[in-house]
Amino acid sequence: MFQIFVDSAANLPAVIAKQYNINVISFINLVDGKEVTCYNPDLSLEEERQKGTEYYNAMRKGCEIKTGLISTATFEEQFQKAFEEDQDVLYFSLSKNISGNFNSARLAAEEVLSKHTNGCKIRLIDSLNASLAQGILAIYASIMREKGMEIDEVADFLETCVGKMNGVFTVGDLKYLSRTGRIKGSVATIGNMLKIKPILKGDKDGYIVTYKKVRGRKAALNTLVDLVCNNIVEPEKQIIGIAHADAYEESLYVMDKIQERIKVHDFINTSYDFCTGSHVGPDTIALFFIGNDRELANE
Repeated sequence: MFQIFVDSAANLPAVIAKQYNINVISFINLVDGKEVTCYNPDLSLEEERQKGTEYYNAMRKGCEIKTGLISTATFEEQFQKAFEEDQDVLYFSLSKNISGNFNSARLAAEEVLSKHTNGCKIRLIDSLNASLAQGILAIYASIMREKGMEIDEVADFLETCVGKMNGVFTVGDLKYLSRTGRIKGSVATIGNMLKIKPILKGDKDGYIVTYKKVRGRKAALNTLVDLVCNNIVEPEKQIIGIAHADAYEESLYVMDKIQERIKVHDFINTSYDFCTGSHVGPDTIALFFIGNDRELANE
């Protein structure tokens, strides 16, 4: 048997993490100098959404936010507990080309393995993505575990899914992308004035890149819908992820539009994780699904 781990950037609602027996290791942000734990295992979906509204409203008002990595020591502690229960570890990471988290986990794994000779394994899977792109892979791992599959069989298969798991998103205000260096400040100012909305995606190497630009919020949302419906493979077998940074009504609009066009097995619609959400800002909406690859067609 093996335990499944994600960091809180995987954006799994607490009720979903419990349902699938997935361990969530939380990021901790500093908001105006105060520590904010990004994941609370005791919240309902409604409570998570309310906390998201409070967090992203604070961003709108100009609060100062600092994000950081999960420490190697924290990963080591969590992996160690699994080994003490004679269980293997399968961890799905935020892209190493977005965060140094994967390296922290790698160092922790090396340390834990060096101390144990009980034959337990640690498999680390770099999602080369973020948010529910990690979380949905972890859910699939849990389903496979319930069917009795061993860790290597599960990990080997899901590694082949990484390059097919797409993440596409649009933002509400370009200034947050400029703060993280994704666009220039002058471009953000002009883009906001002209209501230019970039459609961004995770590329095959795990970097966030601009896919295209459209004018207006509704056009951006409809483009996301098109990208999902035109590129998803066997949607009737898939979970589609929707993460929103206090844009719940628009997330429902996107979900409805997708359901009008394709039959989907299930959706997860949740408030955007505070760590990665801090870099893209309020009103961001992101969609996650499996296609043939990450080379998206929009027609």
